Amino acid sequence: MYQPDLFRVDDVAQMHALMRARPFATLISAGSLGLYASHLPTVLKDEGPYGTIECHLARPNPHCQDLADGEALMIFQGVEGYITPNWYPSKFAHGKVVPTWNYAVVHAYGRPAVMRDADWLRRHVGELTAQQERGAAKPWAVSDAPDRYVETMLRGIIGFRFAITRLEGKWKMSQNRETQDRHGVVAGLRTRGDGDDLEMAEYIARQFKREG
Repeated sequence: MYQPDLFRVDDVAQMHALMRARPFATLISAGSLGLYASHLPTVLKDEGPYGTIECHLARPNPHCQDLADGEALMIFQGVEGYITPNWYPSKFAHGKVVPTWNYAVVHAYGRPAVMRDADWLRRHVGELTAQQERGAAKPWAVSDAPDRYVETMLRGIIGFRFAITRLEGKWKMSQNRETQDRHGVVAGLRTRGDGDDLEMAEYIARQFKREG
């Protein structure tokens, strides 16, 4: 990933926070199928220097065979949004501005290990469910379904344990703009309020406090 120094993030805790907040990732590998991607939910464990990802794919997915050998990449997409030049005060001073896109993203690299053990798979889907049901008034649990049904469903998936060997983080959040333009971006995002706008505005505002 292209990482200009201004946007580069090396802090593992910051990257892990994004991965946990946005656990639905894109898994990419290059094997007998050529470049191939799957989209899947993940659970991040604090194991190893960069963490370990646990996930699963449907057994008929041909990606399962390609992942048995070689390095793979998981992409975790954080907040993102279009930035209009109309939010920059500098536009009215000299007009030398163009649109851009702000975003946060983490790339995790590693070699997935295949996990077919039924007990491992049951534990994994239980943890994944608990992770996503957290905060619900009445969380659903795997134990709510009949055991035989769960066993049948587990036979339809293959698990993977993805020990991360390298992490890359990029937070492109208007750091390359002058102060007045960054304030304009915060105000513009808060006014628009679409999608990730408010979360992105708060991140940029916190950067001002750190710099101050």
